[in-house]
Amino acid sequence: MESNQEKLVALRQDFHRFPELGFDETRTKAKVAEFLRDLGLDVHEGVGVVGVLKAGTGNRAVGLRADMDALPIHETSQHDYPSETDGVMHACGHDGHMTMLLGAAQELAADPGFDGTIVFLFQPNEEHGLGARAMIDEGILEQFPVDEIYAIHNLPGAPVGQISTRTGLICSSESLFEIAITGQGGHASMPQAGRDAITIGADMVQALQTIVSRKLAPGAGAVVSVTEFLTDGQRNVLPGHATLKGDVRARSPEDRITIEGLMREIARGVAIAHGVSVDVTFNTEFIETINAEEPTQAVVRTARSIGADTIPDRQPMSFSEDFAHFSAAVPGCFLLMGNGETGPHGQPLHSSDYDFNDELLLLGVDFWTALARDRLPARD
Repeated sequence: MESNQEKLVALRQDFHRFPELGFDETRTKAKVAEFLRDLGLDVHEGVGVVGVLKAGTGNRAVGLRADMDALPIHETSQHDYPSETDGVMHACGHDGHMTMLLGAAQELAADPGFDGTIVFLFQPNEEHGLGARAMIDEGILEQFPVDEIYAIHNLPGAPVGQISTRTGLICSSESLFEIAITGQGGHASMPQAGRDAITIGADMVQALQTIVSRKLAPGAGAVVSVTEFLTDGQRNVLPGHATLKGDVRARSPEDRITIEGLMREIARGVAIAHGVSVDVTFNTEFIETINAEEPTQAVVRTARSIGADTIPDRQPMSFSEDFAHFSAAVPGCFLLMGNGETGPHGQPLHSSDYDFNDELLLLGVDFWTALARDRLPARD
């Protein structure tokens, strides 16, 4: 007879074999919804999947969230359950996040031990920062109101099962920018006759680096990266147009707003100096993820109660997480769980040979069930 661990491993590896990209999680959503219905939960299928479990007469509700989407990466793993979808893989552990939460739903449905309502939220399209907002815009938090909300993300490179979090900022924001330069193209042998967009763009790239190094306080933790430099130049043609694209990470809304303003000023100043026109767009898809004090204390207390190695004041992460939209709407806590330090479990997130560590499955179930019972204590 299969053990619970074996069943969870089989479920996680099935999710891994059939990954789906953001907002296309058709098979994944159907599997999640079927699993929850078989447990007797009230299930809502919309942008994502929501399962509702009630016990006792308490009127408090807690939300537990897992992400569902995969990434457009060709898997190079050596295990025996690789992705069967070419060019798509679970390279961030969302297959494991779903499985841990489904396992907790199974445990709590069989033996509640809590008084109130648990709302299990399975969210699409976390990778592009669009899924949480889509669920909120759909009215999920009005239809299934919660008093607080929580999410787990695995962390490669940290010891297996180590739980870390912090009050306040836990993940940076991510903003995408694009700077379009319009100059005057010309012959490569006569640069003086035009306004070469490539040298102007190079000046702009250099100037943008002064935002973090000279305009923000040391230790602000902000990052400004130009990731693409596109022109219409050719072998002997100086470009008249250039586009710079990039990524900004910030640890406070104030720094994010400051960076956007400085970026626009620098682009405008360089353009004026060279006699060209410039257009700047700056879009924030992931806002900063902020952990509320009481939910964070509950996470730390619960982690210690199950015997987990616990770090209550870890350093903020530079990556972004669209759980931020949930925790901006409702007090919440985002926590990290160590995925292991060696082999595929220690490979960075989004690596083609990364894999979620199945040793975490029962640990995650234990944590989720203990947290639910801590936040919604059963009445004597």
